[in-house]
Amino acid sequence: MKLAALLGHPLEHSRSPQLHNAAFTHFGIDARYELWDTGPADLAARVAALREPHMFGANVTLPYKQAVLQLLDQIDPLATQVGAVNTIIREADGSLSGINTDVPAFLAALREDAGFDPAGRRAVVLGASGAARAAVAALLEARIASIVVVNRTLERAEELLGDALLNATYDPELLAATTADDLRDALAEADLIVNATSLGWHAEETPLGETFIPPKALVYDMVYRQTRLLRDAAASGARTQDGWTMLARQAALAFAGWTGEQGALPIMMQLEARPA
Repeated sequence: MKLAALLGHPLEHSRSPQLHNAAFTHFGIDARYELWDTGPADLAARVAALREPHMFGANVTLPYKQAVLQLLDQIDPLATQVGAVNTIIREADGSLSGINTDVPAFLAALREDAGFDPAGRRAVVLGASGAARAAVAALLEARIASIVVVNRTLERAEELLGDALLNATYDPELLAATTADDLRDALAEADLIVNATSLGWHAEETPLGETFIPPKALVYDMVYRQTRLLRDAAASGARTQDGWTMLARQAALAFAGWTGEQGALPIMMQLEARPA
């Protein structure tokens, strides 16, 4: 039996095993997907274990999408551009390749699932994680007019935008923000608000107060459950979208990278495996 895994911490909320194991069953592949909850001191050893012949590879989630870059043998151009890897593929020779399926998954989720075209619009991205990097890269690919990245550490937001600007093919308006006043001004003009933080997995956590959410915006939460942020956004009159379809889309792309099977998305999308 072959294995694929998810590297990250914490992982108790993950629905990735349901997605991938359903696809393995559907395609008659003798394989299993496991959660590998990994502390920082164990990350290098966990990645090295992916070189074993029985491994397909792994998905990577918070907080390791950037940290794994230095542990891999090759990184594809998109993942290099983003500066984050969310999927590791074990090649036939045992080497490890890093790719990023978050970027196309996020853009497809916006366009096809939420009916939102980013071209010429204004966005606020909350957080400066690997997921935020993917969101910014996707929005720039779609030629968004402006992006404000809001993060508690201003330097991380500035670094993200500096890296993104190196790959921009036009001249977008990019701003890093950390203060409440900057955030309030950015939100007032936003057509799209993206939560790329982990806030929302536990209890009533939220990255925004409800009074900050403009009713004209689409609020997109990468957390794939009905969060307080999404409830507050709906109460304000804003449109909302959780991260479920993005999860399924990035998983199907990863599955294709491991197995060569291109038809996993309908299998995964029909599961509707959102946590309560």
